[in-house]
Amino acid sequence: MHEVTMPQSEQKPKDGDFVASLTPKQIVSELNKFIVGQNNAKRAVAIALRNRWRRQQLSDSLRDEVGPKNILMIGPTGVGKTEIARRLAKLSKSPFIKVEASKYTEVGYVGRDVESMVRDLVELSKTMVKEEMQVEVRGKAREQATERLLDLLLPPPPGHSGKTGFNSDPNGKLHYDQTRGKFRQMLKEGSLDEREVEIDVTEKRSPMIDVVSGAGMEEMGNNLKDMIGSLMPGKTKKRKLKVPEAFKALCQEEAEKLLDEDSMIQEALNRVEQNGIIFIDEIDKITGRSNQGTSGPDVSREGVQRDLLPIVEGSSINTKYGIVKTDHILFVSAGAFHSSKPSDLIPEFQGRFPIRVELDSLTKEDFVQILTEPKNALVKQYMALLKAEDVNLTFQEDAIEQIADMSAQVNFRTENIGARRLHTIMEKLLEDISFDAPDLEDKNITIDAAYIREKLKDIIQDEDLSRYIL
Repeated sequence: MHEVTMPQSEQKPKDGDFVASLTPKQIVSELNKFIVGQNNAKRAVAIALRNRWRRQQLSDSLRDEVGPKNILMIGPTGVGKTEIARRLAKLSKSPFIKVEASKYTEVGYVGRDVESMVRDLVELSKTMVKEEMQVEVRGKAREQATERLLDLLLPPPPGHSGKTGFNSDPNGKLHYDQTRGKFRQMLKEGSLDEREVEIDVTEKRSPMIDVVSGAGMEEMGNNLKDMIGSLMPGKTKKRKLKVPEAFKALCQEEAEKLLDEDSMIQEALNRVEQNGIIFIDEIDKITGRSNQGTSGPDVSREGVQRDLLPIVEGSSINTKYGIVKTDHILFVSAGAFHSSKPSDLIPEFQGRFPIRVELDSLTKEDFVQILTEPKNALVKQYMALLKAEDVNLTFQEDAIEQIADMSAQVNFRTENIGARRLHTIMEKLLEDISFDAPDLEDKNITIDAAYIREKLKDIIQDEDLSRYIL
């Protein structure tokens, strides 16, 4: 039986130390919660992640000698290549970025240079570290923001702004402290939420300049903007906000003051160098065609591969926060390789990806599992969405089988787009229910195989129509 139940509220993620010490079997088990099948790929990425933890246990002299074993995933679209890498990064809490190989150009051509992927990863890592550090100082920031807010709600009376004034009038100080304590309690209870206060808000304006693209110009443009931005200090303006909004703004401001910028940047750079993961998708789009020579755009494609080589092998990349070494960044590449094959990549680039994993095309049985078993199963998502309209949607077992069967049929007869076919069929199937959901009188709807055949039989039978609609 394929029983589908509504997702329950989840506990907070496990701490980083536990995640870092997960065994390969536990890593695969975690990935199984979201991804169906593809056991070979899961095993490969689990070993790669565990090797990172093993490397941290080595002596300093040997640790630098052990490099990551980069992975090349080969398989049709929609079978889980990107999802495996994304879930792995989330599981390990590592800085992770997904890039499209086809968006980069060879040095000398107009476009993005390949080094920008490392700079983007550094920015993402800095954001991660900043959020973690803000959590650590949140308690102290809230205390300081509360005091500032109380100063705005209850300013000291005239003549009592300084310590001398209060010392000369102890009764006045006692009365003020008592009133301030009452306001503190009212603030905690939410009794002052409708009150408005006036605070100074700093406006951060980016300089309105742009730099013409070109080789090495992207980093120069970022540095130029930062330099001009530092010469133009942020302006402050007074804004009237309600107490909850003002408290939030003051908490953010106090948290910023408590953060150590230098240690934050150092930690961000260290995480990129030791734990960073770069997922390069569409790697087959930069292969040269072996039967067409090296004319035309193939020259630029191979140029991108050559530019990627030093980064994947290990080099020093200049970012606005400092030099980043890519020696221990894990690179995971993926491509469908419909019109080319991995051997069309230049030999040096092939050698940088020693682990090759071929992902299988999805079958009807896989579709059934995808629809029902993962935590983020498609059927559970649609049930939750319609529950927002108080519509109780139920899928019978034969309905799940029918959707899976139709998806497999359309993939076989038209273009194989893997699990993404389930999205198109589910959207078409529930189109009327989604449109009429707010106005439905009967909020209990059961989907069975007969309903699905009635809704989709004409489209499924007409191959030309299914090419356009499904």
